[in-house]
Amino acid sequence: MSKRTLRIIIISIWTLFLVGTISLFTLFSMVKNDFNGWFGGLPSLQDLEKPDPAQASQLLSADGQLLGKYYRTNRTPVSYDELSAELVNTLLVTEDIRFKKHSGIDLKGLIRAVVGKLTSSFNGGGSTITMQLAENLYSTNTANKGSLYDVPGAGQFITKLKEWIIAVQLEKSYTKEEILAMYLNTVEYGSNSYGIKVAAKTFFNKLPANLNYKESAILIGSINAPTRYNPVYNPENALAKRTEVLYNLYKYDRIDKVSFDTLKVSDLGLNYKVDNHNEGLATYFRTVIGRDLLAWSKDHGYDLYDDGLKIYTTIDSRMQQYAEEAMREAMDTLQQKFFNHLQGDAPWIDKEGNEMVGFLQDAIKRTTQYRALAKRFDEDEKDSLEYYLNQKTPMTVFSWEGEKDTLFSVYDSLAYYKHFLQAGFMAMDPKTGHIKAWVGGIDHKYFKFDHVRYGKRQPGSTFKPFIYTVAIDNGWSPCQQVVDQSVTIAIPGQPAWQPENSNGKFSGETMTIRRAMAQSVNSITAYVMDKVGPQTVVEYAHRMGIDSDLAAVPSLALGVSDVSLYEMLGAYSTYVNKGVYTQPFYISRIEDQNGNVLQQFVPETREALNEQTAYVMLHMLKGTTEEPGGTGMALDRSLRVNNEIAAKTGTTQNASDGWFMGVTKDLAAGAWVGGDDRAIHFKYWPMGQGARTAMPIWEKFMTKVYADPTLGIEKGSFPKPVKPINVELDCNRYQDVIQPADSIRSVLPSEDDFDF
Repeated sequence: MSKRTLRIIIISIWTLFLVGTISLFTLFSMVKNDFNGWFGGLPSLQDLEKPDPAQASQLLSADGQLLGKYYRTNRTPVSYDELSAELVNTLLVTEDIRFKKHSGIDLKGLIRAVVGKLTSSFNGGGSTITMQLAENLYSTNTANKGSLYDVPGAGQFITKLKEWIIAVQLEKSYTKEEILAMYLNTVEYGSNSYGIKVAAKTFFNKLPANLNYKESAILIGSINAPTRYNPVYNPENALAKRTEVLYNLYKYDRIDKVSFDTLKVSDLGLNYKVDNHNEGLATYFRTVIGRDLLAWSKDHGYDLYDDGLKIYTTIDSRMQQYAEEAMREAMDTLQQKFFNHLQGDAPWIDKEGNEMVGFLQDAIKRTTQYRALAKRFDEDEKDSLEYYLNQKTPMTVFSWEGEKDTLFSVYDSLAYYKHFLQAGFMAMDPKTGHIKAWVGGIDHKYFKFDHVRYGKRQPGSTFKPFIYTVAIDNGWSPCQQVVDQSVTIAIPGQPAWQPENSNGKFSGETMTIRRAMAQSVNSITAYVMDKVGPQTVVEYAHRMGIDSDLAAVPSLALGVSDVSLYEMLGAYSTYVNKGVYTQPFYISRIEDQNGNVLQQFVPETREALNEQTAYVMLHMLKGTTEEPGGTGMALDRSLRVNNEIAAKTGTTQNASDGWFMGVTKDLAAGAWVGGDDRAIHFKYWPMGQGARTAMPIWEKFMTKVYADPTLGIEKGSFPKPVKPINVELDCNRYQDVIQPADSIRSVLPSEDDFDF
């Protein structure tokens, strides 16, 4: 070869090298800057420095337990330190064995992949973990496509160029450990689990730090095809893939031959459970608070389902557990009594005790099934509508013994579920307003309606303390004596109101108002109402936390206006909080995904009563468990010994609602029990009394709470006010009949206000 020829070859090689280098540099520059809109944009430097994959928002208890999550994509990130060494090794041998040696692009691996693709001798890909992370974070396959993507074959090449560029930038911005953790956090593993933390919990009920090689091989093996290699739905595929991953571990000396042979024949070892909004603690609470959080997120520019917020609540997971246990135990027993006493009869009963004709036909029109079918048929096709409503199909239904399979029509299902009694329970710290436990129903999967905040029913006798509060606040003594006799209250333009006692009789006995409230004597409560006036009672009740509309009528003395358990418990807490109303609340603070506090919450407070009146009312309410004939005397003696309990039972006229409100020095709690419809109730009023239906829930809950010393809830007495009490409390020493204070004025309602 002549010198001239050699020179031409060398010049040609350098020319090709320079042209290639310049062309490649130009190409990368054009892609990076999206020249002429051909390539589609790349993420900004800010996006690269702060990648923001969708993250589930977490709802946390006051004691640090995860109560639930809100998400479109169920993902909770972890750091590298929270990953087991076995998991990291499994990922590297499977996806990128040279991960720690390259800077985002593995040229050796890329060349091997290209050659393999051309010769069909190698099935692996050339994408590094960093490049895959770029795809996961910024959707390079689908997002920001330029005009050249319309050219056949160009789109895939441009996408790879983008991933190379992003991968290099990621390697500059993050450590290898951070990239590896970010990758595991962004991957989908199947069964609606995104990110390694959710996947580990879903398939093995473990944290990523505790995953072994056997478990890691299943999860890492599912990365590229989470459905095909899902160990639950495609176990054979998952086992085959696991063997492949385990072999790589053996091949790269992460495990020995004995371990490989042992692991490849072992079972899948699953402990499978998908996150479910109907399971876990505080299901009703999570639904209720979710509505508030959606509103807060909208007002503050956040996405509850994507932004990874951390919502810290006031709920105590231990008390919540005890409340749910108490609900199940009490309602299981009560439901069996309800079934037994019905003896096969329907529970929807009119005032005369007869089955209500047409009840199911009216109720079914409020169901989603009926509305869906009604859209399919015209008025002249009612026979077809009825046919489908009566057509039996297989379904799974709720029972206290566990779910059971049956064959029901829509009518059958409605009738079956209408037989179940419902309940609500709430407990709170009366001093701070912190809600500690919330159980809105008997089973969230089958009965969605929340009976704590959204369920409003007549409170019956649990409303009576508000009437007596007005009297005490205006100078009455608990020892004031009144005769149990018929009371007639005139109402302008309407018939006079003359309430009966629950047993239909008047004893003629003279008793203190403390004993009268303890025994829930209607006639004496009506007498007090006549003296203090309905409008004044309404004003006091609103001041103490009842937000619902209250009818300023004499019959309000018997609790005829609907209220919620949430309102009632807040109002009762005023007594133990020295007369200061503290609105019950359940969110302490909200943080962003990086731990920055976005907002801290404090409850609304106001002085509703003076401290002396509040304390005297506690003394009045203690009568329920202390006075002879008190409606709370059946409360377990172990709870009452060395313990002051201010309580009140309540039962509506036909026993469709049973209530129990109980306040101690550290905790206030209340329960409601009844049917979803007011027409559903016990046949016999005494069986539906709050002392028999609602009080057992409170009793079981408090027994569990006192048995747990870690809660710091102890028995004891209510603290006395600083200023002395100016009325007599020891009624055994008080013999004279004291007349009500002259300052109390009876305010009678107008005709428009009366609705009874």
